[in-house]
Amino acid sequence: MKKFMGNDFLLNTDTAKALYHQIVAGLPIIDYHCHVPPKDIAENKQFANLTELWLGGDHYKWRAMRSCGVDEKYITGDSTDYEKFLTYARCMPSLIGNPLYHWTHLELQRYFDCDLILSEETAEEIWNLTTAKLTDPSMSVRNLITKSRVEILCTTDDPADTLEYHKALAEDDSFPTQVLPAFRPDKAFNIDKAGVTEYYKKLGDAAGVEITDLASLKEALVRRIDFFASMGCRTSDHALDGFDLFVKPEETAVNEALTAALASDGQAVSHEAVCMVKAEILGFLAGEYAKRGWVMQLHMGVYRNANSKRFAVMGPDTGYDGIGETDIPAVIGLLDHMESGLGLPRTIVYSIDPTCDAALGAMIGAFQTAGDGYPKVMQGSAWWFNDTLNGMRQQMTTLASLSAFGRFNGMLTDSRSFTSYPRHEYFRRILCGLIGEWVEEGLYPYNPETLAQIVADICYNNTKNYFGFRPV
Repeated sequence: MKKFMGNDFLLNTDTAKALYHQIVAGLPIIDYHCHVPPKDIAENKQFANLTELWLGGDHYKWRAMRSCGVDEKYITGDSTDYEKFLTYARCMPSLIGNPLYHWTHLELQRYFDCDLILSEETAEEIWNLTTAKLTDPSMSVRNLITKSRVEILCTTDDPADTLEYHKALAEDDSFPTQVLPAFRPDKAFNIDKAGVTEYYKKLGDAAGVEITDLASLKEALVRRIDFFASMGCRTSDHALDGFDLFVKPEETAVNEALTAALASDGQAVSHEAVCMVKAEILGFLAGEYAKRGWVMQLHMGVYRNANSKRFAVMGPDTGYDGIGETDIPAVIGLLDHMESGLGLPRTIVYSIDPTCDAALGAMIGAFQTAGDGYPKVMQGSAWWFNDTLNGMRQQMTTLASLSAFGRFNGMLTDSRSFTSYPRHEYFRRILCGLIGEWVEEGLYPYNPETLAQIVADICYNNTKNYFGFRPV
């Protein structure tokens, strides 16, 4: 019997062990998509306890606790921090097979040198040990990032954001990690959402443009893109929620839809009109990204806020989302529109629906036209509900079957936690385990130099080169 999460965790062959321990374990991390607050990095926040660090905004953990029948009082309610932690600890034995079980113990091991198994019986000891350690300045946000060997970190930022904390960090030579913004303009094309009128006013004020039509909206977006570029931005991100229909844009119809949305605050626009506006604006933005060498990320397939009662009480991003459908023909239509129009930039596509892995793997092959050593369109790593042991193996296996796996961009955290970086270790161990199996089963030749290059590229080099990040 192997030791629980020992040195060779997930590494079942000699090849896997050599690739992980000798090649990728010490590589830096480029986290090109996450949701940590730049304010906390700029101010070098210190956490008081594990509830603040782990449970304060992590809807992965909230969902797990609800799955164990926990009362909301002990999740997001008014119980004490220790009561919330103790409740999470009580849930742990039931989370067998859930990646949270592995992530939780990786974080205890890597950040707190704690090999205890979290449960109700060990909760008090772990709480006292970690609380004492979190008081040390070495456990501040910046030091957690540095300890994790994070070289570049891209936050997720609205076009109207001031990026004041990014500016402060860029001017601070004492912190070695590059903290860069990522352009997330979803609110600019979700014209069927309440609040769109107010948002266009906010965006216009930030850009110095009064937004009244398509032309002024585009001008505002370009000005904000230029501002983000001046702050080191190299990537955008877009949630294709509800994009199940590609409608070829027509300028007059797009302007009519925007006018109706502004006048009714998102209430007087049809689904067809919304899809057309999204196609128009995304096509325009893609051209602007292509000019600047940015990477565009497209996330799709999420069924947002499935529990309307809980959404009304708690708002978005609180653990009530699900897996929806990804309309592959609609996405193909959008990519073709970009390619045929102002330009298709380097693009990473993700679907939260694991049944779409093969469809995406086949689709990206139709748009590999870059000719510069890297694929123009790439499938992203297993995302959200899929960044599990089986989910990552499935995504990697399918991508390898249909594309050039050696060009894969590897892992991102997509996290709101500053101790989520062991997820990269989890990915790297799974990757080395999978490739080790292929080699030792005779499916790929044992060439140490070639194998070392492949895993180093997937874990680090490809991301740095694909995004064009400058050396730190």
